[in-house]
Amino acid sequence: MNKLTNKIVLKGALSILFITGLGFQSFAQKANWHNLDLKKDSVFGIDTEKAYTELLKGKKSSPVVVGVLDGGVDINHEDLKRIIWVNKKEKAGNGKDDDKNGYVDDINGWNFLGSAKGSVNQETLELTRILRRDKAKFENVTAATVKPADTAAFSQYLKAKIDYEKQTEEAKSAVANIGGLKNVLDAMVKKMGKEKPERADFQAFKAENAMEDRLKGIMVSQLQNTTFEAFYNAQIVKGLDHYEDQLKYNLNLDFDPRPELVGDNYADSKQKNYGSNDVKGPDASHGTHVAGIIGADRTNTLGILGVADNVRIMGVRAVPNGDERDKDVANTIRYAVDNGAKVVNMSFGKAYSWDKKAVDDAVKYAVSKDVLLVQAAGNDNKNLDVEASFPSRRYEDGGIASSYIVVGASGPNDDKTLKADFSNYGKTTVDVFAPGVQIYSTVPDNKYEAYNGTSMASPVVAGLAALIRSYYPKLSAVQVKEIILKSVVKVNHNVDIEGEEGTAPQSVPFADLCITGGIVNAYDALKLAATYN
Repeated sequence: MNKLTNKIVLKGALSILFITGLGFQSFAQKANWHNLDLKKDSVFGIDTEKAYTELLKGKKSSPVVVGVLDGGVDINHEDLKRIIWVNKKEKAGNGKDDDKNGYVDDINGWNFLGSAKGSVNQETLELTRILRRDKAKFENVTAATVKPADTAAFSQYLKAKIDYEKQTEEAKSAVANIGGLKNVLDAMVKKMGKEKPERADFQAFKAENAMEDRLKGIMVSQLQNTTFEAFYNAQIVKGLDHYEDQLKYNLNLDFDPRPELVGDNYADSKQKNYGSNDVKGPDASHGTHVAGIIGADRTNTLGILGVADNVRIMGVRAVPNGDERDKDVANTIRYAVDNGAKVVNMSFGKAYSWDKKAVDDAVKYAVSKDVLLVQAAGNDNKNLDVEASFPSRRYEDGGIASSYIVVGASGPNDDKTLKADFSNYGKTTVDVFAPGVQIYSTVPDNKYEAYNGTSMASPVVAGLAALIRSYYPKLSAVQVKEIILKSVVKVNHNVDIEGEEGTAPQSVPFADLCITGGIVNAYDALKLAATYN
């Protein structure tokens, strides 16, 4: 799945992701819970604030450039503008490639999803593109008639076809279900005679059928923690938009915005000089949120507190509302590395790959340049030990990227719900877990919102990596990874893994969910880092 945030899961007739309150003592605590201390604050944060107070006070640090490979970053956000990376070798607005790197006026990063004509926003899924590419070749081929040289491609085509048909049917069903729920809820509101009903209005409402009675119960429960308007917009409107966009764009075999808006030769994976300097793009909500988690300004009195206090955020745009393309991922990695990034955050992923070798080569390049890559595990509640996911630190030609961390998402409570119900996992494929539930951070136009996702857990770890590298600049990327993994807080109890619809959750040891069996911890990581010098 592309941008790994707020996954909406289809569950029968009530295909809505209901987000409930987490029982925080105050909004201030809720807004910064991922940086807090389990023992002191009763939420399973990563002890960032304790580290600043007890370990880093008075110590000097060096700025670390972090590449945010994402859908765009709002470089003018009040809580980010001081920490945005500036290419000092380039002169703003002169229309020239002053530093001769192939990118004109790349002052704050680069956009590999656009041109002077505009930028790609909506995109197809990779499986849609694979079907479009291979349909003519394999449509009338069978396992008995396929050429030996085409066996792997044919198998991928068949798998993509099955997944495409399944996802299309699910999206159609969801549109019908949520649309039906919307109609019933709209009718209930009309009967109440109030545009913005409150919890008491639903409690007093006399249901006339079973569906109204079910919705009444849901609304009475939900409006304990939010307003009707907020619920309606977040759950009904956005839920419907999500699935309608899947059908209109992600799963549409005839939709292809790239030729007009990017204009590159997509078949040429080695081509890199394309795009524009618009690092914000048409939808920067996801990337801006990620950037804030990593390093939102700790010196002002605004908004939130980033994990790292001395970073420079480089926005490199490669992730649309749909699956990212391998060529763009490879180029964003190389761009970030060539322009000084020492940590790269990748809050994206997908189930199919068009050109894994191109991405592998870029990852190998980053590793050779002492860069740490941090990737979100994904939001499909799948075991990555058995389910394919891309990018991957496992190279197609053998070997594993040494300075590469894969991150699952955890919640605030040290109990059976610690694993976020949406988070992917894997005893041999996911390294660590980090907070990724209701993480409050920056979004465009000087605003702030709480998001869920491994997309949020990954920048918590990327921020921690940058924090370590800023205070201990002599440490290598491999050493920083080792420190982060060795210093986790081990979880010694079982957690729930959500099952398929209609099945009970499975209780498993948290130790079986990732390589380290724990949650990252800034305090312990920095204590350990000090012993390396």
